[in-house]
Amino acid sequence: MAHPTDDRAFRLPTDVRPVHYDAELSVDLAGRRFAGSVRIELALSRPAAELVLHGLELEIARAAVSDGARSQPARVRAVAASETLVLAFDAPLPAGRASVELAFSGRFCEGLRGLYLAGPELAATQFEAADARRVFPCLDEPGFKAPWRLAVEAPAGLTVLSNGPVEAVEARGAAARHRFAETPPLPTYLVAVVVGRLAASAEDRPSGVPLRTWAVPEKVGLAAFGQQVATEALPRLEAYFGLPYAFGKVDQVGLPDFEAGAMENAGLVTFREVALLLDPATASLAQRKRVAEVVSHELAHMWFGNLVTMTWWDDLWLNEAFATWMAYVVVDAWRPEWRVWLQFDQGKAAAMGLDALHSTHPIRAEVRTVAEATESFDLITYEKGGAVLRMIEGYLGAETFREGIRLYMRRHARGNAVADDLWRALGEASGQPVLALANAWIDRPGFPLVEARLEEGPGDASGAGNTARPGAARLHLTQRRFFSKPGESDPSARWPVPMVIRWGAGGATGEARLLLSEPSARLELPVRPDWVVLNAGATGVYRVAADRALIQGAARHLAALAPVERVALLADEWALVRSGERPVEGWLDLAAAFGGEADHAVLDELVARLSAIDHRLVEEGDRPAWAAFVRRLLGPAQARLGWEPSVGEADQVRLARAALIRAVGLVARDPSLAAEAAARLDRFTAGQRDALEPNLQDAAVAMAARAGDQARFEAFQALHARETEPAFRRRWLLALAAFEDPALAGRAIELAMGGGVPLQDWASFAGGLLSNRTARDPFWKRLRAEWPAVAARLANAPMLLRRVVEAVGSLTEPRHLGEARTFFAATSVDAAHAAVNQTLERLAEEVAMRGRVGPLVGAWLRGRR
Repeated sequence: MAHPTDDRAFRLPTDVRPVHYDAELSVDLAGRRFAGSVRIELALSRPAAELVLHGLELEIARAAVSDGARSQPARVRAVAASETLVLAFDAPLPAGRASVELAFSGRFCEGLRGLYLAGPELAATQFEAADARRVFPCLDEPGFKAPWRLAVEAPAGLTVLSNGPVEAVEARGAAARHRFAETPPLPTYLVAVVVGRLAASAEDRPSGVPLRTWAVPEKVGLAAFGQQVATEALPRLEAYFGLPYAFGKVDQVGLPDFEAGAMENAGLVTFREVALLLDPATASLAQRKRVAEVVSHELAHMWFGNLVTMTWWDDLWLNEAFATWMAYVVVDAWRPEWRVWLQFDQGKAAAMGLDALHSTHPIRAEVRTVAEATESFDLITYEKGGAVLRMIEGYLGAETFREGIRLYMRRHARGNAVADDLWRALGEASGQPVLALANAWIDRPGFPLVEARLEEGPGDASGAGNTARPGAARLHLTQRRFFSKPGESDPSARWPVPMVIRWGAGGATGEARLLLSEPSARLELPVRPDWVVLNAGATGVYRVAADRALIQGAARHLAALAPVERVALLADEWALVRSGERPVEGWLDLAAAFGGEADHAVLDELVARLSAIDHRLVEEGDRPAWAAFVRRLLGPAQARLGWEPSVGEADQVRLARAALIRAVGLVARDPSLAAEAAARLDRFTAGQRDALEPNLQDAAVAMAARAGDQARFEAFQALHARETEPAFRRRWLLALAAFEDPALAGRAIELAMGGGVPLQDWASFAGGLLSNRTARDPFWKRLRAEWPAVAARLANAPMLLRRVVEAVGSLTEPRHLGEARTFFAATSVDAAHAAVNQTLERLAEEVAMRGRVGPLVGAWLRGRR
């Protein structure tokens, strides 16, 4: 007879709940093994004839159960399908308190999950989503929270860290046993251990909380900035939530090999080194912003996710979306001059690109298995979810929103909750129907396209319950679901769209707010506007399709639009080109109006779109004309700014210079700029650090690599081998995938397929090869031929496996699409089903767009000669 645990989607019954864990773990770094014991106190709501725990690839040496009155041995059966251990025993356990004791052992994981080798003489755990079961028999679902008391034995002289502060260290010959303080209730995915040779920054005590940042000894000098960020963030988070930090201490650890960016283990946050460690003397502003955002994101989880935890993985989005949004709140309060909300909007735009596909998913998606939970760590979960929270905050007001968050935290602290608990708290704080508004956005895939047409006034204010007085002009608004594939539609889709509309006329401006909940509405304007912005501040999660008159008005008055609104104008119009609703010539004409743009965020958007056109839509015969167009558009501004910053120059100017150099040097491939980049890079690597301003490093390395010879390739290899600063180490490595000399591209492919690329960087390196004109085809052929070996290497790094699948979307030709379809049809990629579907859909759209739009780009270029 089949047992419930034979089902891969098996969930633990809720009539057995953990009350407390008492665990011992002995870590053998040299042998890459561990052994331990655990006593789990349980609460049984009814008698139990068997117990089910999670456990995977563990050897169970002993098992016993007790009800307090008697103890009895247990027989253990491992079930591979559900990754569980079924414990059977002779006498049923009565309802009430019981305990189970197990002794176990296992091997380090060969990937980047469970307990794994994270660097030389360094082991670490990574348990999210469901890999605590690889190290401890446990109830490995987020709805089962319990305090943990843990002791870890490791070779003497090594640093041992866990969630709680160390209470005692006991010498045991060549080893030492570290006993840690009991934790508050935790789900198993937040339990963590790090063992190895580490060094720490000096301790700070923001709000009285001990705080240290750790790294391998040779890199601890790079920890100061990450430590500073945490010191600034922690008190701001306590003030926002109105609750003190709950986990006793904060240790931040930079790990040389790590799958994700970081992991919010309670009291022990682990990071990929590049997301925590940097040298302020050589770090670009983008690096500093990235570290600040990641550190703040993980600390925000200490409240949202750790103190209050989701009940099941279908609310993973709430943990990640809130931490994504909250990180920007914190960093913006600390460094307002960084204008980090512009980076937030870049993330939102990337999510909207994914969300315009049929193969997208709702923010809150059904999760049946832990494999599906792992697939949920994507742009929809993080960036779209964060954007929807920001939109709701804008609708309710910042103070009201915060009061609702505080109410939610007080009610559910130390326990579990679902998204509707948050919406109810926000509704109580605001008196608004937040539950219905929020669920309309999180339970439905996609997002709206708001079409706008300017009509003559006066007129009545019919539609959507508008009560505005008749005016000099009227905006006619309609909404429908936006798809990136031409001709697609969903007539039934409708959202409550909170719109903020801004306009200008004769130097004066006006603003109106509208909740567009019906298919169409009209808004009366008191004047005939010179320009209109349909998504003021670009905080709304929707695209805008303004009519020709509105677009022309905006193009004539670009200076009146905020930078983020100019970004949105370019992005919305490009999205409409992709969907076949705008001619590409119109977008190119609009882009040509941005030659005088000085804001770096707008330039970043413009250059990103130009780069996409260069990658996919420009035929070889049109490349000289294309390069000439880009140089005419942005070359004069690049020449004015040059390479050297002036004394005291603002960061915004430095970033604009970087965008312009990318445009002229990488998109237009200007040979003189490439030569200058290579010369400056040579002086920089020879020790002249002022030869290359930090924000120009990425572009200079990329230009030098593209045109590089064998000596350059080998120099980059040597630099990577001896580099200690994580961002530079990664930069030198990924540059090897950008060499366009065929022989050197072949050497890069051999590095990838021969084990010469660290596991954490493999997906990025593969993406670089697939984006390289020379390496693309030979690497794609090798990737398909040797997929079993690639999949085996990435089997225990599922996030990286998905990134490799997504990188296949960089291919460009119709034959590539056919090859990808054939390959994925014949290849099982269990950890990346959604990524396969999304990649194939996106690639099909890109290939179709190339055939539809590419010739028009060429004709437009020839018409401008």
